[in-house]
Amino acid sequence: MENTQKKTKILNYINVFRGLAILLIIMGHTMQIGKPDGLIRFIDCELVCGGTALFIFISGFLFQHLSYKYEFKNYMKKKWTNVIMPYLITSIPGLFFCFWCPVAYKNSFYGLNFLYQIPIHLSIGRVHNIPTWFIPMIVIFFLFSYIFLKLEKKDILYKLLPILFLITIFLPRGVAEYENTINLSYLDKYLVYVKYILSNFVHFLSLYVFGMYCSKNKDVIDKFYNKRFLFWGLMIISSVFDIYLSYKYQYSNYTVSKTFLTILLVAYLKHYDEFILSHKKTNKTLDFIAKYSFGLFFVHWYWFFIFNQICKKFFDLDSVINITDGDFIKSALFVLIRFSVVAIISLVSLFSAKTILLKINKEINTRKFFGI
Repeated sequence: MENTQKKTKILNYINVFRGLAILLIIMGHTMQIGKPDGLIRFIDCELVCGGTALFIFISGFLFQHLSYKYEFKNYMKKKWTNVIMPYLITSIPGLFFCFWCPVAYKNSFYGLNFLYQIPIHLSIGRVHNIPTWFIPMIVIFFLFSYIFLKLEKKDILYKLLPILFLITIFLPRGVAEYENTINLSYLDKYLVYVKYILSNFVHFLSLYVFGMYCSKNKDVIDKFYNKRFLFWGLMIISSVFDIYLSYKYQYSNYTVSKTFLTILLVAYLKHYDEFILSHKKTNKTLDFIAKYSFGLFFVHWYWFFIFNQICKKFFDLDSVINITDGDFIKSALFVLIRFSVVAIISLVSLFSAKTILLKINKEINTRKFFGI
């Protein structure tokens, strides 16, 4: 019983980490500036992109943390309720945008019968709600959950980490941008997105297993803090190297530097956990963002799209983002405002929707609808 209580204790530092991870993901989508192939864009993306690595780490950490009560059938039922159902429900606005304004929304399957489009969009996630390509990928992790735990019990899983990290380094994230699919057939377009999801599963496998490892060996996080200056150095070196490769050879792998960022964040948050808890207002704010993190993940892209469409009515958005007028400060200020507006409106919309549902029925499980 004592062991169970220890296992189920809420880990505040991981909860705070989850909140910071979703903010980084929103930053990665809303704060990109500079010409697509320019040095400023590569530097900016190195700073704000790649937040998925943090989310994958958390997924692996929490999976192992709760693995003592694992049973595959019940596990998959919970994932259906807490992950798949809110994904399907929050996909409705994205599907609406795909059909209502397919060109502006960059619907790769525009022209195909909408009855065919719906299952296509939902199975790949990448088009109707850009960030939700994560969902079909994480489903693969769910399906492999039994194997992960078996390998862990046989003391094999964590021995594979060096190989998995090498794969992450040499197998970059997949590419599935709208521009790359324009001249392809519908089937080939679909296969591009499927390949993207599968390659990202392999790419991020190291972060998931690493999350499990840190959960299994929580004392190692304290050792990370003791060696924090080493990890700061490795993160800076990997970032500079990635910027160079991106600028010279169009090769980007934000995951490497974000792995070191993950190590540093979890180390600092665990070390200063008591300090954060003692500042109740700060911790309460971070806890609020963490509780809404999955919902924010589902809806922020819609508000990002709406914000951009409104801005285009009043000025040339591309010239501001690409800094064609040379005013870096104006562009930086704009993306900071965009990030703030998108994050706040996303939070307010989720809070309002949850409040309305609870007023209709106090017993309703709002996580089924919005992931919160």
